[in-house]
This record gives sequence, structure tokens and C-alpha cells, in this order.
Amino acid sequence: MSTDALPPSPLPQDSLPRSPLPSEPVLSVILTVVEGGASVERVLAALAAQQDAPPLDVLVPYDASIADTGALAARWPAVRFLALGHVPTEQPAHTAAGEHELFDRRRAAGLAAAQGALVAIIEDRGAPRADWARTAVRLHAELPHAVIGGAIDPLPSALREFAIHVCDFTRYTSPFVRGARDWVSDVNVVYKRRALDATQAQWRERYQEPVVHWALQQAGETLWLDDRLVVEHVRRPVGWRALLSERYHWGRLFGAIHGRTLSAPARMARVAMAPLVPFVLWQRHARMHAAAGRLGRVLAATPAMLLLLAGWSVGEATGVLTRRT
Repeated sequence: MSTDALPPSPLPQDSLPRSPLPSEPVLSVILTVVEGGASVERVLAALAAQQDAPPLDVLVPYDASIADTGALAARWPAVRFLALGHVPTEQPAHTAAGEHELFDRRRAAGLAAAQGALVAIIEDRGAPRADWARTAVRLHAELPHAVIGGAIDPLPSALREFAIHVCDFTRYTSPFVRGARDWVSDVNVVYKRRALDATQAQWRERYQEPVVHWALQQAGETLWLDDRLVVEHVRRPVGWRALLSERYHWGRLFGAIHGRTLSAPARMARVAMAPLVPFVLWQRHARMHAAAGRLGRVLAATPAMLLLLAGWSVGEATGVLTRRT
């Protein structure tokens, strides 16, 4: 894998506002291309509109499977577009499993090239609110934690896309009580440099959120979730066939990662419980959204949610059992 590792170009005053801080980038922002095109530009525009932002180093890693992303560089000359060329994957790149592997490898390339004292990862479905960059720097100055994750709030969408959001991001949807967590999401996370230096072996080739975060927790670091750091998430509509394939393969990836940490009896127990998982998760999601006044919409989305959760559960059980993606 090769990267177009040019030094970061300062972002012009008329493109991204700056606070009176040193000229070196304070915050690197790695934008994971998931949908591409207009979605990338929506997030770049949100970064350009940040209020009282620190010096930023914005990176967009892209490979040959999304080569058209490189054409956006002419419209965003202050952003570093990292051309990775052809990136081999274990699974075919056009499959959900292969796509997710490419997301991981793009993030790894971005982490390797990032120059900031703080490094954030977001994706092109989640545009940061206007105070996001300023808040990220302030929280890291105030708090000792190496990893600070933020809220992932849904923009208005159709019922199916709402169901996806509930299944993926309930624990990160406002309102919630900020504090230490076992999980934060790479859709909205900011690291102190020491966290990345300490885990370079875990993310050098492929950044996998659970692997990196488990390593940090084992080293005594805290994952902190904070509702003041917000991205607004929306995804374009997708057909059921593609959606269920995505659920299965993403669940299988998580299961394979988790399965490698479990004994054989523990793996068998996880697999045996798999049929109950969709119902347990649905109840958990419903309870949390009911507290926020969204129970009616969750009930309307229940058939879609159970189907999505079943797809994930089958994939997770397969990954736990085989420990393979």
C-alpha cells in the first residue's frame, strides 16, 4: 500500500476559519469515504463552516475502487486527498465484507499520515456540527482521557434508514449521560496522539475500532463518550438485499474479532444465544429511545429493526464460531 504522503498544506482563512493558535495543525480529521461524491462534499463543507476552529489537517484517503474521489481535490485544494492506488482485500472489494476492509485500510492510511496533536475519525455520512472542531480541542484540553467519542444524531430520514440508525447508533444518540464507556464509535471519535503512538501495531495495516480500543483499555486508558461532540448522520436509501448483506458481513467481522478473544466454551455459548440476540437488542434500543420520546417511531420501525438485527446476529454467530471474516 502506498500513500500520497505530501506535507499538510495550511487551510486558507477563507476556507476553514482559524483561532489564534500555532500554525501547525492541532486537529487532524480523517474522513472515511463510505458513500462518496456529494456525501464527501457535504462533510467537507461542514468542516469549512466550523466556528472558531483550530488549525485543521483534513485528510481523505481513497483507493482505486473509488478513484473518482480524487476528482474532488480540485474543488478542495486545502484538503489532503491521499491516493492509495489498488488496495488488495481478503474478500472481493465489491462485497460488503470487502468494502468494510477498504474502510479500515483507508482509515489506517489516514492515521499514518495525520500530523495533528489530536486525530479524529469521521465518515462521510456524519457531518460535524459547527462547534465540533472547537469542542474536540476543548474537551481534550479539559479531560485526561486518550479517546473521546461523541454523539451520532440522526437527521430526518425514511423509516428504513431510521431503523438502521437505531440498530447502529442507539448508544450514541442524544440525549445520554456523558461518561466512561466500553464503546465509542469511529463515526465520531478523537484521539490524543499518545493513543495512536501506543497502538500503532494494531492499526498500521488495518484500523479496526474494537482492536484498537480494547488494546487501549488493556493499557489502562479510558474511552469517554461526550454528548457535546456531535455529528449529524444520514445515509442514502439502500435496497434490502444490499442492506442485509451489509448487516451479515459487518456482524461477522465483529464476531470474528471478538471470537479470537474467547475460549471455545464461551464461543459455543455465544453461538447458542444468537437466536435471542435480536429480541434482546430490540428491547434495549426501544427502552433507550422511549426515554427520549421516540418510542412511537421505534415501534413503527420494529419489523425492519428485527430483520436487520437478525442479519447481524447470524453474521456475528458465524464470525464467533469460525473466527474468520
